[in-house]
Amino acid sequence: MWIPTDHEKYGVVLVSFRGTVQHGLPLEIGDTVQILEKCEGWYRGYILKNPNVKGIFPSSYIHLKNAHVKNKGQFETVIPVEDSVITEMTSTLRDWGAMWKQLYVKNEGDLFHRLWHVMNEILDLRRQVLVGHLTHDRMRDVKQHITARLDWGNEQLGLDLVPRQEFSMVDPDEISVTELYKLMEHRHRKKDTPAVASTHHLFVHVKSLVSANLGEELEVFIHIYDGRENRPLSERFFVKLNKSGLPKSPEKTERQCTLFVDLGSSDLRKDVYIVVHVVRIGRMGAGEKKNLCSVPYRRPFGCAVVSIADLLTADSKDDHLLKVYACNTESEWHQIHENIIKKANSRYNLSGSNTGLAVALQLLHGDIEQLRREYMVLFTRGVSITRKLGFSDVIMPGEMRNDLYITLEKGEFEKGGKSVARNVEITVYVLDIDGQILKTHVAAGSGEPGGDEYHSLVLYHNNSPRWAEQLKLPIPVDMFRGSHVRFEFRHCSTKDKGEKKLFGYSFVPLMQEDGRTLPDGTHELIIYKCEENASLAECSRYLKLPFSKGNLPSNNQTLKGAKESFWITSFLCSTKLTQNGDMLDLLKWRAHPERINDSLSKLKEIDGSEIVKFLQDTLDTLFGILDESSQRYGLKVFDSLVHIINLLQDSKFQHFKPVMDTYIESHFAGALSYRDLIKVLKWYVDRIVDAEIQDHIQQVLKASEYIFKYIIQSRRLFSLATGGQNEEEFRVCIHELFMSIRFFLSQDNKSTSPVAQTQAVFLRTFPAVYGELLKIFAVREVAGFVRETLGSLPTAVHADCLEAVKLQCIAKTVESQLYINPESRCILLPVVLRVLQAHMQEQRDLVMCARIFTSMLSLIKKQENGTAEPVVSEEVELIVESLLGVLLRTILEISNRPQQSGPAMRLQFQDVTGEFVACLLALLRQMSDRHYQQLLQAFSGKDNLRDFLLQIFTVFRILIRPEMFSKDWTVMRLVTNNVIITTVLYLSDALRKNFLNDKFDYKVWDSYFYLSVIFINQPCLQLESFSPSKRKKILEKYGDMRVMMGCEIFSMWQNLGEHKLNFIPAMIGPFLEVTLVPQPDLRNVMIPIFHDMMDWEQRRSGNFKQVEAKLIDKLDSLMSEGKGDETYRELFNSILLKKIERETWRESGISLIATVTRLMERLLDYRDCMKLGEVDGKKIGCTVSLLNFYKTELNKEEMYIRYIHKLYDLHFKAQNYTEASYTLLLYDELLEWSDRPLREFLNYPMQSEWQRKEYLHLTIVQNFDRGKCWENGIILCRELADQYESYYDYRNLSKMRMMEASLYDKIMDQQRLEPEFFRVGFYGKKFPFFLRNKEFVCRGHDYERLEAFQQRMLNEFPHAIAMQHVNQPDQTIYQADAQYLQIYAVTPIPESQDVLQRDGVPDNIKSFYKFNHILRFRYDRPFHKGTKDKENEFKSLWVERTTLTLVQSLPGISRWFEVDKRELVEVSPLENAIEVIENKNLQLRTLITQCQSRQMQNINPLTMCLNGVIDAAVNGGLARYQEAFFAKDYILNHPEDGEKIGRLRELMFEQAHILEYGLAVHEKFVPQDMRPLHKKLVDQFHLMKSSLGIQEFPAYVRASPVHFTNGSPRTCRNSVPNIISPDGGRGVARRSLPSYPAVNRYSSSSLSSQASNEVSNITGQSESSDEVFNMQPSPSTSSLSSNHSASPNVTSSAPSSARGSPQMAEKHKHSRENACLSPRDRPVSAIFPNPMDPAQRAPPHQIGDATLPRSDPNLSAPDKVRHTPSSWSLDSVKEGAPSFSDSFGKTLCPPVPPRPLYSGSSAKNMRSQSPVSASRSPQKTMVPPFTPSPTECQSTSLVSNSPVLSGSYSSGISSLSRCSVSEASGTELPAGDHSSFPLPQPTTLPNSVSSSSDEPIRRENKTPPPYSVYERNNPRRPVPLPHSLSIPPQADPPALPPKPHQLRTGSMKLDGTSDPRVPRPRPLPRKVSQL
Repeated sequence: MWIPTDHEKYGVVLVSFRGTVQHGLPLEIGDTVQILEKCEGWYRGYILKNPNVKGIFPSSYIHLKNAHVKNKGQFETVIPVEDSVITEMTSTLRDWGAMWKQLYVKNEGDLFHRLWHVMNEILDLRRQVLVGHLTHDRMRDVKQHITARLDWGNEQLGLDLVPRQEFSMVDPDEISVTELYKLMEHRHRKKDTPAVASTHHLFVHVKSLVSANLGEELEVFIHIYDGRENRPLSERFFVKLNKSGLPKSPEKTERQCTLFVDLGSSDLRKDVYIVVHVVRIGRMGAGEKKNLCSVPYRRPFGCAVVSIADLLTADSKDDHLLKVYACNTESEWHQIHENIIKKANSRYNLSGSNTGLAVALQLLHGDIEQLRREYMVLFTRGVSITRKLGFSDVIMPGEMRNDLYITLEKGEFEKGGKSVARNVEITVYVLDIDGQILKTHVAAGSGEPGGDEYHSLVLYHNNSPRWAEQLKLPIPVDMFRGSHVRFEFRHCSTKDKGEKKLFGYSFVPLMQEDGRTLPDGTHELIIYKCEENASLAECSRYLKLPFSKGNLPSNNQTLKGAKESFWITSFLCSTKLTQNGDMLDLLKWRAHPERINDSLSKLKEIDGSEIVKFLQDTLDTLFGILDESSQRYGLKVFDSLVHIINLLQDSKFQHFKPVMDTYIESHFAGALSYRDLIKVLKWYVDRIVDAEIQDHIQQVLKASEYIFKYIIQSRRLFSLATGGQNEEEFRVCIHELFMSIRFFLSQDNKSTSPVAQTQAVFLRTFPAVYGELLKIFAVREVAGFVRETLGSLPTAVHADCLEAVKLQCIAKTVESQLYINPESRCILLPVVLRVLQAHMQEQRDLVMCARIFTSMLSLIKKQENGTAEPVVSEEVELIVESLLGVLLRTILEISNRPQQSGPAMRLQFQDVTGEFVACLLALLRQMSDRHYQQLLQAFSGKDNLRDFLLQIFTVFRILIRPEMFSKDWTVMRLVTNNVIITTVLYLSDALRKNFLNDKFDYKVWDSYFYLSVIFINQPCLQLESFSPSKRKKILEKYGDMRVMMGCEIFSMWQNLGEHKLNFIPAMIGPFLEVTLVPQPDLRNVMIPIFHDMMDWEQRRSGNFKQVEAKLIDKLDSLMSEGKGDETYRELFNSILLKKIERETWRESGISLIATVTRLMERLLDYRDCMKLGEVDGKKIGCTVSLLNFYKTELNKEEMYIRYIHKLYDLHFKAQNYTEASYTLLLYDELLEWSDRPLREFLNYPMQSEWQRKEYLHLTIVQNFDRGKCWENGIILCRELADQYESYYDYRNLSKMRMMEASLYDKIMDQQRLEPEFFRVGFYGKKFPFFLRNKEFVCRGHDYERLEAFQQRMLNEFPHAIAMQHVNQPDQTIYQADAQYLQIYAVTPIPESQDVLQRDGVPDNIKSFYKFNHILRFRYDRPFHKGTKDKENEFKSLWVERTTLTLVQSLPGISRWFEVDKRELVEVSPLENAIEVIENKNLQLRTLITQCQSRQMQNINPLTMCLNGVIDAAVNGGLARYQEAFFAKDYILNHPEDGEKIGRLRELMFEQAHILEYGLAVHEKFVPQDMRPLHKKLVDQFHLMKSSLGIQEFPAYVRASPVHFTNGSPRTCRNSVPNIISPDGGRGVARRSLPSYPAVNRYSSSSLSSQASNEVSNITGQSESSDEVFNMQPSPSTSSLSSNHSASPNVTSSAPSSARGSPQMAEKHKHSRENACLSPRDRPVSAIFPNPMDPAQRAPPHQIGDATLPRSDPNLSAPDKVRHTPSSWSLDSVKEGAPSFSDSFGKTLCPPVPPRPLYSGSSAKNMRSQSPVSASRSPQKTMVPPFTPSPTECQSTSLVSNSPVLSGSYSSGISSLSRCSVSEASGTELPAGDHSSFPLPQPTTLPNSVSSSSDEPIRRENKTPPPYSVYERNNPRRPVPLPHSLSIPPQADPPALPPKPHQLRTGSMKLDGTSDPRVPRPRPLPRKVSQL
């Protein structure tokens, strides 16, 4: 049975549990669980981080922990009973754990590893805390480390700042908001600016001395030296090194390591140095022989210097190798360090090239105790302390020190009868009063223990040596009296034994007779001569002698005149001994009573350090004198006491204040002193107003704190001694004193007056007196004193400084113990509030006001039950009444004030704002219902209440601002929001009661709603973005405040009634933003408001267009910010549909909701796509979908234009330049060529519409150029040129024409890649809305094949499944909850077939029309219908042809467009066979042409193609077709296919003919190594001909040349027309040489006769059959320069193919190149004349010059044609030709050839043609045959007598349509001609035009233009149609070209008399955006 647990409530999982049992709860090790019930070894409960899932788990898996249970029962919560630091550590580490893994995923390796180390460190520290074996101090340190690391990690991970007190987290409800703010601010500051340490220490570790010439022991002395003052700052640190240069005692680290302590911040300067002196111990000369002398001497070795400032920048752990320098002369030794510092190079040099001292130097910061904690190892291991000379910057009481420092400066000695100077050594001894040597009291420095004596350096042969050696004599205080120091001087001989001979001595006593010590400074000592045998043991003998020349009596001239002297400098650093006689006189006042007056006067002149040394003794002296002679010395004693008290205010001695406090409490015994002190103090105060000089009085008042301490303590001692006598007298005295004080404070003076300054001094010290008064007087009594004293100050104070001091006094009062007491607080509060209110109203001293306010509110706390004590309630009432209004105004004022410059000012400004905000929050939190009622009732009128509400709502909006608090102050933000929502709930009632119905006030309501909306939307309340643990904590503490505010908004909205109309549509956007917050309850509450708005808008205006417009506008901006989701869309739709069910306007409501819902779908898709990294099709497709939705369904032009530019940016980034151009064109089409001004928009400046359209045109042209879509750019260039010309802007016109010309050049010169197209189907519900269950055709990237495209699509949609078939999917796929992709290649069906079929159009031009403006695409799928013939599968091989029509043509604004319509037809086997052979013939022609014109680099493609066709034919390919379709059975069974069978036969013969010519060309270009293959091909070709039964080609094949595409229009347009007889044969001179077009395209030379004959022989043709090789372009030919463009799924049925549909077997698959191009519906006779017409040749005499239509500008003699790289070479002799001077056609330069005037089979219409009878050239009798293009026609009349056109293209003139030969010949057509229109007779007009119109007539070209920008007529001037859309001229050109402007503005209409052949122009195509 399950029993609820009582004590087992909380535990930690020890072992992971899988939860495999029924109702089992899976647990991970380390999880914390809350236990609800137990049963026989099992617990039931839940994991704390997921309380919704409950289950059972074994009790043995859980470690129970103590916990405190809150709200026992169903909703109980457990709080672990453990150290709060441990609890925080545990929860924080859990949060970090998840984030730490994410760091690894995000590749933030550095932070990942650092955090890992910190987490491990925290875990180690946690173990130490849990074990519980730490001392109290150690526990504190560990907790400090833990919290520091927790804060570091939180900061690095962007988590919240945790407010703490004593390392424990603070509950915001437990403390005042002002205290919380202080804690947050303190932690924030601590994090930002670490406290600067005032004390610094230098750690030195001497490691070794590196030198090549060692061999003697060394002594190293290190000290800190002030280069500015040229004096040492510290004593010396002394290290002994052995002969190897290593420390002598390595085991004793304190002898190699030291800490130079107590360096001030001023000591860390560049001119403060670490100076190292090295002394060697050995022979006198470094190079002397060892046997010369055995006595060691201390001799100079070297010196090293380093600046202490270098250590501030260097890495603290670096070792330093200091260079050691030696002095050039030993006499300079004493100042070698100065020379090195000054860089006096001539005085020193390196002691060795590689000599250096290795030391570790490190600067440490903080006081010494802190260092002991932080660097425990350092102090445990051992380190010596090296002190400063003198006291540190701060003298600590209790510090014991008694060090005498003596520096051996210099000496002056006589030679002593020697020929050379002496080698002097000094030996120093310290002797006591008895003449005994004091042991271990002579120290060379710290580090080494002191010795009995000290031997100085020996300077070689120097009678004036200067040593500058410092000694330290640490003599105890009690031994100082009577002790002296003796200096013995010896000469060190370098001869023989090296003995040292004594020749003199000096001495100095340490203390004088009167008790003063040896004064600091330099002393010149007398040298007394003596011998070694002289007895110095009896000190008494020489101690009677004078020791210093300065002390000699004036009559002792003998000693004064002595030449020998010795100088020393002494410096005493003692806390017990003094060198000051005045000090001693004062302390011994009883011995000399007559000196008391002088001693008290001289006290002020004594150094402060001397006074504080003897502080207690001095004070005892003063009060002793006061007790005995108060009348006589009272005033002087008082002044001396004031001096001492003020001395302790100095920062150097401030630490002695506790010493004085201790003295007052424990040692002070002046029980009667209070009377004198009060009397003198009152005397001074009474003199203030009249005194002219206030300095001394100000000093007295400055000391008033301690004077009162002495007064109060004295009175207490008196009371204890007398049992409280004279109490009343004392009170009267104090009252009188305060009356005097109040009188002088009440004086109203100017700020410059001395009295005002004295008032300021008193106010500064006055608060310190409160505590002392409380020791004797009652709390209320003291409060009365304070209130009256502060109240006595004048209200209108002129002195600003006094105002500031007054405020400081108030601040200290509020922070004092007096104010904390509730009894005194109620007395003082009115005074405080009055001062505070006055300052805040005037916006003065706001920093101090904030401090006072903060302190006041920190004391007010509610009880646990939420109610305040009566006293507290009254205080709150007072504060609200006085300060709430002014506080709100202050916050508004400082928030709107521009911030001051400078970081300090900004910081101060920010602090003040934050503190005032904290005060406001604290005050509002303390307010109860009664306070709010009183506040609202207190307003006298509605206007005042209105102003207050507007103020507080505005302030609340300021508080919600993100910049109000730091980013990581979530705790503070939540408290703020809690206070705001509580206050708003109170104020909303006031709003309802006072500002509704007839008293309605829009501004207040609007402010309320605005506040509510931004409250809900603020980031710190978006709980969804927080971690689960943080979200749980917030919900437990505050609930979801967004829902509370949402309910309040709804409630207030319902109360508005008809006033709701005031907020429609203004509040639609804000409310919509609220509903987008992902909180279901909030959405359910707020969405119905939209229904209400629709209803009220419907009532007002009969529709809700405003609501719709506002909703749509806001949705876009809000959803683009990341707000809203699919759930919201569904909720919005369902809630509103349900709401409007019963409304009369239901239909229009449903329409609105549907529109908004569809917009949301697209916006959500758009946002999801934009989250992806790179630009891909999904992003572009989504943007296109949204853009079209805004245009078509919403008609929102501005949004439409915005998304145009977003789409443009996407294309531009993806380098889709063509699509980018089309996109920008959408915006361009919206603009006119007008001067209407346009506002600044997006990145466009303010400009006219004309300027913006011009800029857009130029940008689009540039992008078309980049995208190699030059034809489209040309049209825009022309339009711009027209505009420039109309403004006579010839400069820009010229540039535009040059740009247009460059685009033409690029068309002809640059290679364009032919893209592939792919059909993509997106099936399944998981696709975005704009793709779901739709099919698209996509234009592939350059070089992209099907496999690459398929992989790219799968990368874009990683969850999609690729379908492996091409069949249409069924409904299960459509409705599947997945993503399916169906991809296959499709073939484009060009719209402009006429351009592609036209002769003479270069491939470069045709390629554009093959792959641009494609609206339809084709996909072929082969299948077998009926029984499959295994012997010949072609009999039943049908093709299922699917044609897809798009919504817009490609390319366009996207790389893909949706399929609008699909058509499916079946192609019979016979039709399929015809298509396959047609395509193969086309491919062969193209390759042969390219080979002849040298367009291909090598001949391999042609070789492979020939081989493939011939090999297939030989192996039965064509034979299969014959067998299948030429069989009698098939012909009988399919009589309707007769014409098709004939066509198939023609194509097969045509293929053989092409192959024969192709082999001839192949032989000419085939390399030598491929000759065998060529021979094999020729042999196989003969086999193929025999297999087809071809012995001789039929007449119609022989009579027709093989037509090839031409790479250049020039030859075609300038060639002589072919002269064909009326019977259809050609008239060719028999004697003429054969002409071949197969000439290298890049060569200007024609084929030689020999080469021609070779080709003729190979093909078995006679000389007369040369026309076989004069191949002209076929109307159906198309360039096949690139084989990759065909769809891999387009199937041709050639027997040898290896490619097919996915369903076909491998052997039926056909090769890729077999299906390169779609078949053309070309006429049967487009290439060959009708086989029924007999081929007759024209007689030779008919050929000649006579009848050639020379006046036609399109015709010229072949012998005049110049060979160009882009034209076919004609076999002709180069002759000079007259240039064509007419500028005909210059203004009409279409980028594409115009469309023919008629359709249908051109060959059938042009069978009978007239011959030409004369030869053109005397040098050449042959006229190359010229077959007129079946797609061309002649205009109605010709220009006669015009010069011959020899190079029209070189002059930049574009020819019009060519004349047909029959028109040019002047002969009539025979009666049986099938021409569709009569041909006119030629008319000769010399230099004139015969035309029905003066203007050229343009006709519509069927080729769709790239886009149309010409739909509108320009209001300023008509823009001509682009020439791709123009109608060719009906008449011949005029003799002179018309002006361009006239030509453009001319009539576009066809004259009524125009040629009936000219069709009516069709309507202009749609804009590109509509395609």
